[in-house]
Amino acid sequence: MENSIKKSSPAKTVATEQKTNGNLKKTIIIIGASSGIGYETALRLVGRGFNVVNISRTPCALARVKNYAADVAAGDTLEKAIRQIAAETENLYGLVYCAGFSMAAPIEYADEKDYRYLFEVNFFGALRAIKSVIPYLKKRGGRIVLVSSMGGTFPIAFDSFYSSSKAAVDMLVKSAAIELDPYNIRVSSVQPGGTSTGFTFKRKIYGDEDNHEYAAKVKRAAAALANMEQGGMSAGEVAREVVEVLCNKKPPLVLQCGGWNKFYAAAARRILPERTAQYINKKAYKQ
Repeated sequence: MENSIKKSSPAKTVATEQKTNGNLKKTIIIIGASSGIGYETALRLVGRGFNVVNISRTPCALARVKNYAADVAAGDTLEKAIRQIAAETENLYGLVYCAGFSMAAPIEYADEKDYRYLFEVNFFGALRAIKSVIPYLKKRGGRIVLVSSMGGTFPIAFDSFYSSSKAAVDMLVKSAAIELDPYNIRVSSVQPGGTSTGFTFKRKIYGDEDNHEYAAKVKRAAAALANMEQGGMSAGEVAREVVEVLCNKKPPLVLQCGGWNKFYAAAARRILPERTAQYINKKAYKQ
């Protein structure tokens, strides 16, 4: 865990790359651009001429991305990093929050420190990031995009804490959008479904002894989720949606990634009874 802020890219500051052909480049902060969706988002934003800054525990390997080391779940390193970036850029325009943590465990036996850590990363980190950038975005307007999940709409078996945290993220987006609209700050939630990234292999999965009588069900659910993710969208496809939201003059409040997810979300809201939706989810996770 980092206890202080370090710029892991030497020599140049953010300000040195703010202008292209005399025009001030817009700066986007990505929290979690070291891999997966965040990395692919950074790649596409750089290609579109944005100035991109990453905040994470490990640096983003893209040469044109500036890195600041911080742990969203520890101390105030996140807030310090955002203040430092804002001091070094004249045109802070947007925030993309991609940090996330997932765990497969039964509610009955889940360790409090694990689910509290999950919420620190998935929800409270996003909240703190928003609070930190608002004073700077209020000057000219801007964009805030939180990468949520379809799991916040449709519960994931034995990953209830993750689903709960993403549902909280979506509601945070909807509330923040109302509050910040007068300042021309647009807030959006992008909801990927199963996405093929290394996130699958970083999930904390409780062992059989810790899961007790749920052991077989947890194992089946975790395997089904992993297959769904690795057989799903690419990180690049999701990143493309994130970038489009950032560049859209009238960005959507909530956007599902992919045609099937859009259809499923619309059908569930308008057609499927809750019991039917629950039944489909149970089947999806082999319960």
